[in-house]
Amino acid sequence: MSFVKTYQQRRLLRLLAASPVILAMFSAYAADEQASTPAPAEKPEAKDTKPAAKPVPAKVPEQKMQQIEVKGNIQTYDERRNDTATKIVVTQEEILKNGDTSIGEVLKRLPGITLGGVQGRGGDVRMRGLGAGYTMIMLNGEPSPPGFSLDSLSPDMIERIEIMRAATAEFSTQAVAGAINIILKKAIQTAQREIKAGGQFENHKLGTGLNLTMSDRKGPISYSLNAGLIASHYERLPVTTTESAFDTSGKQTLQNTTNTNSHGLFESFNLAPRVNLSLGNGETITSQSFVNFNRFDGNNHSRTVTTLGTPPPYSGVDQTIHSGFSMVRSDLNWVRKIGTGGKLDMKFGANYNDRNSDADSLQLDTQDQLLVHRIINSSASDKGITGSGKFSTPYAEDHALAMGWDGGISNRSEDKFQRETSPVGMKTVNSDESYKASVKRLAMFAQDEWSVTPRWSVYYGLRWEGLDTTSQGSSYADVENKSSVWSPILQTLWKLSDTKNDQVRFGLTRTYKAPATNTLIPRRFSSLNNTPTSPDTQGNPNLRPELAWGLDLSFEHYLADGGLLSASTFMRRIEDITRKSLTQMDGLWVSMPINDGVATTKGFELEAKLPIRSLYKTAPAIEIRANVARNWSSISTVPGPNNRIDQQTPFSGNFGLDYKLDKMPLTLGGNYSFQTGGPVQIAVNQSVYTVPKRVLDMYALWKFTPKIQLRMSLANGLHQNNISESTYTDANGKLQSSTLTPTTAVVRGMLEVRF
Repeated sequence: MSFVKTYQQRRLLRLLAASPVILAMFSAYAADEQASTPAPAEKPEAKDTKPAAKPVPAKVPEQKMQQIEVKGNIQTYDERRNDTATKIVVTQEEILKNGDTSIGEVLKRLPGITLGGVQGRGGDVRMRGLGAGYTMIMLNGEPSPPGFSLDSLSPDMIERIEIMRAATAEFSTQAVAGAINIILKKAIQTAQREIKAGGQFENHKLGTGLNLTMSDRKGPISYSLNAGLIASHYERLPVTTTESAFDTSGKQTLQNTTNTNSHGLFESFNLAPRVNLSLGNGETITSQSFVNFNRFDGNNHSRTVTTLGTPPPYSGVDQTIHSGFSMVRSDLNWVRKIGTGGKLDMKFGANYNDRNSDADSLQLDTQDQLLVHRIINSSASDKGITGSGKFSTPYAEDHALAMGWDGGISNRSEDKFQRETSPVGMKTVNSDESYKASVKRLAMFAQDEWSVTPRWSVYYGLRWEGLDTTSQGSSYADVENKSSVWSPILQTLWKLSDTKNDQVRFGLTRTYKAPATNTLIPRRFSSLNNTPTSPDTQGNPNLRPELAWGLDLSFEHYLADGGLLSASTFMRRIEDITRKSLTQMDGLWVSMPINDGVATTKGFELEAKLPIRSLYKTAPAIEIRANVARNWSSISTVPGPNNRIDQQTPFSGNFGLDYKLDKMPLTLGGNYSFQTGGPVQIAVNQSVYTVPKRVLDMYALWKFTPKIQLRMSLANGLHQNNISESTYTDANGKLQSSTLTPTTAVVRGMLEVRF
């Protein structure tokens, strides 16, 4: 295996070394077509990440010519339409339009993006219908730090969101499904002062929020500051879990029902300052930081009623949780222009986060008598540094070369103390656990964007990325896991002849999914009542990365006034797919991730954005948005039917519209989203089921003056119940667990004032 891997690496290195010769051959071949075709429109100068060599015009002596000044405007440049590498850009206006309080709510309306978890409560963001871990989440172009959650970001703090359906060599290729890049707000040219104050009402509980934005420029220095504060009380409707068991003849042997009530308080504070210093001649130094503090106080109460069979060891739990989270991230970016069209971009950053939790629980019997009093205190911290460097330059006509590196070191430590007492003499567990983990990452890349003809451009690159994870703990042997991946990437854009509105994209990518640190550590986490449908969990230090080859193909048709029709399809072949294996250890059920087989996933996406006035000039100012996505998958080592990748969404769709009234300063809009669930065969004897999710969101925006406006919104208007099921079958029969989670609608209001 090592010989084969070394041979493949040598072939890739030889191919990269020979690329200038190959490019020269292709350049000569394309010269005739370029000479006979008008030159394309020049991209804005601000898009200097893709420099292009420009010929120096010949001097015309003693001839007075009319002077024509052409200025590129970065605000009018359409990245989605003109960049060779495929991406969707969500602007700040679109982010804020619906009055959302989390980024997940914004993203769920985009084609091919879904949310895990219960509708209306956020969840992990997924692309291509694939589960958590297959989508890369980045913050300002770098992988998000450990412990980071999209829910910790206020939408007001974000400049734009970039959705990358296919990988590029410049960014991490841990993006089997794609990548989402969150760009925080930057300093602007003119002074801005804005304050937003509002609140939300959910299930008879009130939450409040305040956001402040300030930015200005003084000479060579510009700055921006965004601060947000949230305080929200919550009270959940009772969650009902039903557990049933059947013997081999189909006779029911167990029936119990658990009702859980939760209420509490969530508080959050965000701060994002940015300072930019211009040194002249295209040289800048930028400092950007992000600070987040969260505090959570919660109470959970559950009771189990058994009507058939033996009750569980604990029939009641009263639990109180106090937790806190803090995160600080700071980046320093230096950019300098070199020569004609060249640029050096260096960035260094540091991050730190700290988490602590105190959980006090009372384990009760069927008569609410105390059996065990359990106290768990845990604390964890992550700290790390990151760095990157990129040099870009036009090395030949119509070529934009970039090469660079990026890497980081992250250290994580955690301590957990568990103390139990029992007034009735039951067996108790007292433990002190601690562990440390270190993750080192290094990557190098080279890429080129080549304008072969005015209508055909090609992007290709090569990236090497290596990971080294080590861990030491008090309850397990030392762990070390090393992996590295070569990722060749090709993307191309072809603007069809005889039209300026139609274009085709194609991409070939090599990506991977690295095991998360917690999945490598063989620590045992115990469930309250251990069963095959509610097992203990444990990591696997022998996990390998999942490697994927991917194909992407899309067609885009652009309409007037920003309209768009798009159709795309994709396929991924994933080797060493990770799935959960259920086994018995020392009489207890344990779930552990393992590499097992090959998975294939494919699908298509359709998207339409249509301003009605692009068809009928006298029509109302209505814009219609719609998209649908369909996904399929299968795993070679799991028997069918329904042997698709765990948590994959088979079908999702959105339909929305915005209506701006002509005679009133009022804009109305809404969105209906839908995603299916259905049965999934996880293993020979394990299956799960999730209910389809339907969500309706609406908003209204009233502009009193150009500087004062009121935004009202309704989120999760259908407040549909969420249902999930888990089934385990063996020679003794079948055990089934079903959970029903009610949801509620949320009403929000926000007054926005500029001054």
